[in-house]
Amino acid sequence: MAQLRQEVAPGEVGLDEEALDRLDRHVARLVDEGHLPGFLVAVSRGGRVAHLTTYGRRDVGAGLPVTSDTLYRVYSMTKPVTSVAALMLVEEGTLSLDDPVSEHLPAFADQRVHVGGSGAGMETRPVEQPILVRHLMTHTAGLTFAFYHCHPVDALYREAGLESAVLPGSDLAGTVEAYARLPLQFEPGTQWNYSVATNVLGRVIEVVSGQPLDVFLAERIFRPLGMPDAGFQVTDEQRGRLAELYGDTDSGGIEPIAGLPLFGRPRFLSGSGGMVATAYDYHRFMELLRRRGELDGTRLLRPGSVDLMTSNHLPGGADLRAVGSRPAHDEPGNDGVGFGLGVSVVIDPERTQAPSGLGTYGWSGVATTTFWVDPGRDLTVQFLTQLRPRKSLKLYPDLKRLVHEAVRDA
Repeated sequence: MAQLRQEVAPGEVGLDEEALDRLDRHVARLVDEGHLPGFLVAVSRGGRVAHLTTYGRRDVGAGLPVTSDTLYRVYSMTKPVTSVAALMLVEEGTLSLDDPVSEHLPAFADQRVHVGGSGAGMETRPVEQPILVRHLMTHTAGLTFAFYHCHPVDALYREAGLESAVLPGSDLAGTVEAYARLPLQFEPGTQWNYSVATNVLGRVIEVVSGQPLDVFLAERIFRPLGMPDAGFQVTDEQRGRLAELYGDTDSGGIEPIAGLPLFGRPRFLSGSGGMVATAYDYHRFMELLRRRGELDGTRLLRPGSVDLMTSNHLPGGADLRAVGSRPAHDEPGNDGVGFGLGVSVVIDPERTQAPSGLGTYGWSGVATTTFWVDPGRDLTVQFLTQLRPRKSLKLYPDLKRLVHEAVRDA
């Protein structure tokens, strides 16, 4: 069974052990106070794991501890994986970043964009340019999520039954067609709005490759990279290692909540957030990116494709706060941070909320999972737990600050 293991002492790779202990104590306090069930944190440098801590419970009620082979719902940390899959097809010449999405998904022909009004009185017009594949990967397509509650198009998503981004009882193809029937919030390529776009990208991958998304990812990414537990469902053998999913309570504690339907192949294969993985699995994926497309002799992407993926593609080279289309994006954490093809990218370290190296990229999941790669420091970090809070714990800036303090030779 593949498990992540510490490979080198922190000091051997320029990391301060006392600072890493402070990191552990900071997060462990959240567990001890009942705000988190448990966690795994891993810090690697030069590809070698120099710090690995597990603490707390993967299942509080059953008293089961977090272990290095615990399985997690990584939710939106699926998006970078789906983006790598799309870039593989681009390299093969079967897909282009500049392809209109309607070329592969005809339901997206004749799209309309919101002009004014809401509900039955909403005014729309034809788009001036079609949604391109690159717009899906950069979240500049004009698509949205139903849960934002701050734009008339959000309400149309709720009316269409897309509260959880999935059309009830439907598969990926049917759900994506439901997205296509709704107007866009803005002209493609002009603003940034985190959205269902990566689900659409997953469907494009299915059509172009001729394979279901889970099969394509398993055959083309998970198996070649040696990610044995990664996938879209949990087997009987894996079931005991899957962490329980928790939500927060009004009293400040946590309680179990329903998660993804993982036992048996899901009907809806979400390229946005359907993946489960262990720390070992995701470490392998991070290493592929850190090494610019190659790992242990297996090359999935050319270096230039990874460089393209991890460069800022927002309009005018702006950051997320400047081009975000809604109040939800107008927050300090978006200062100095751009967006590439499926990952955030630090473009101005002087303005970021937490210390960050120029070009640092990564992404997070709704169950408080996160990863980042700092090319300048040759550093990779992942943090895994299973808490879907109603409000942010504000944990990520603390994680980045504490890891930054541990780098002695920055």
